Amino acid sequence: MTEKLYYKNSKLYTFCATVLSCETAGDRFLCVLDKTAFFPEGGGQKADTGTIDDANVLDVQEKNGMIIHTTDKPLTAGTTVHGALNEEQRFRRMQNHTGEHIFSGVVHNAYGYTNVGFHMADDCMTVDFDGILNAEQLKEIEDECNRVIAKNVNVNCIFPTAEELANLDYRSKLELTEDVRLVEIEGVDLCACCAPHVEMTGEVGILKILDCMPHRGGTRITLVCGLDAFEHLRTHYNCNRKVSALLSARAVETPQGVEKLQEDIVSLKREITALQTKINRQLADGVKQTDGSVVLFVQDAKADDMRSLCNLCIEKCGQMMCVCSGNDETGYSYIIGSATINLREKSKEINAALNGRGGGQPTMIQGSFKATQEEIISFFNQP
Repeated sequence: MTEKLYYKNSKLYTFCATVLSCETAGDRFLCVLDKTAFFPEGGGQKADTGTIDDANVLDVQEKNGMIIHTTDKPLTAGTTVHGALNEEQRFRRMQNHTGEHIFSGVVHNAYGYTNVGFHMADDCMTVDFDGILNAEQLKEIEDECNRVIAKNVNVNCIFPTAEELANLDYRSKLELTEDVRLVEIEGVDLCACCAPHVEMTGEVGILKILDCMPHRGGTRITLVCGLDAFEHLRTHYNCNRKVSALLSARAVETPQGVEKLQEDIVSLKREITALQTKINRQLADGVKQTDGSVVLFVQDAKADDMRSLCNLCIEKCGQMMCVCSGNDETGYSYIIGSATINLREKSKEINAALNGRGGGQPTMIQGSFKATQEEIISFFNQP
C-alpha cells in the first residue's frame, strides 16, 4: 500500500520517499513509491503533475492500493527520491473542487437535488444534478456559495468508524462501508471524497456560474472558482472594455450598444435590398425581347440578387436567361432560367461546354463555370 500524504496535508507540495519498483512501459516508466503527495486521477479530477528527482510525472493512477506514477525517466528501486508537485496546478484544483462541494451542498440543502456527475477540466468544471434549476434559483445559489466562501469556515477531512458512518447523513454517489473519507464544510456540506481540498472556504476566493443547460432530466452546471475564476472574469472584462470602446458606449451599456448596432444593420440591409431591387429592375429594363438567349454579367452579386434579376428577365427570352458573377481568372457563378427549355435536362450540356458544375429544377439551375466571359457569351449566342 502506498501512503497517501495528501490525506494528511493537502498543501504538502514537496516530499521524500523510497522507490519500491520501476517498470518499463514503452517509452514511459511506471514507478511506485512507499508514500506520495501526488493525487491520482479519480472522482472527476485529473492527476497531479510535477517531478520526482529529474523525472517528469506525466500521470498518476491508483491500482489495488498502490499509486503508480508514470514518468519519462526511470527511477532506481530502493533509492530515496524527492517529489515536487506542480503547486499552482494543485492549489487551483483544490479551489475548484472545494468550490464544487460548496455548490453541491447548497443545492442539496435548498432543493434536495443530488450531484450525479462531476468533471473538472483545465479551465472549468461541470456538475450534473438530478433536478431542474432555473435562472433565479441559480443566482440565489451562486450568492449563497460566495457568502459561504466569505465566511471562511473550516474544511475538515475525517475518517469516521463504521459505527459513526452509519449515523451520519452525507452525500455519496456510491454505497460505502469502510475506509470512507468525508469532506466536511462546516454547516454546509458533508460528502465522501478522496481528493485534496483547501483548509478554509476563504481560500476558494470566488465562485462563478458560467453556464447551465438541461441534461438527462436534470441540470448541468458549468462553473469556475478561485484563480481560474479571476482569470475568466479578467478576460471577459478586457473583451467587454474593447467592445465598449468600439461602440463608444460605457462598459455597462455594451448590450444596449450592440442592440443599436443590430438595428442599424437591419436598417442598412433593407436599404441595400431596396437599392439592389432598383438596380435589377433597371438592368431588366435594358434587356430587349428576343427569341434567343441573353447573358448578363454583374459584379460581386449574391445568389439571391442574381436569381431575382434572372426572374425579371425570363419572359423576355425565347430560350435561356443567364446571369453570371465573377471573373475570367477565378470563374463565374451562374443562375440560368427558362420558360421554354427543361434546364434540368439541358444542364449536362451547359456544364460540359463551359467546364461547369451545378443543377436544379426544370425552370432554373445554378452553379459555377470555369470558363471565360467570351466563351460563355459564345455558347449562349448559338442558334
